[in-house]
Amino acid sequence: MSTGMVALRGCSSSTDGPKDASKDINRVAGGLKAAIHNPNVSAEAKAEAQTKLNALGVEEDRTATESEAARTNTHVAGGYKATLHNERVSPEKRQHAKEVLEAAGYHIDEETTQSDHDTRVLAGYKAALSNPRVSEQAKAHAREYLSAHGA
Repeated sequence: MSTGMVALRGCSSSTDGPKDASKDINRVAGGLKAAIHNPNVSAEAKAEAQTKLNALGVEEDRTATESEAARTNTHVAGGYKATLHNERVSPEKRQHAKEVLEAAGYHIDEETTQSDHDTRVLAGYKAALSNPRVSEQAKAHAREYLSAHGA
């Protein structure tokens, strides 16, 4: 079938729908891939999902794993960047964070970075004042912070 639909036979559970249901192959493959990567799924079920995925002619998408690694690296770098701006962090820990970021290819300009950070913090508090999802208590805190910082 050239429309991306596949007829699946032998669905065993009542939640899988009718036995001869036509399903979008991409959704079926996505569900099988999710089962393979789900830590709550048994090894036996993961093996069965991999077998079904192979039978559909779909190979494991490695780019998802690669993008997960890139996302993890971005989160780690974000943590080190936050360390640079946290007043409660010792100078030794800040220096370590700076070294790690520079080794990862980030250029750290502390003066510009701190200024940008302060600007973004003020912008966040200003945005909170007009956000209907922010509580009145949080808006009051935002007003206090903005007035204390001359904004």
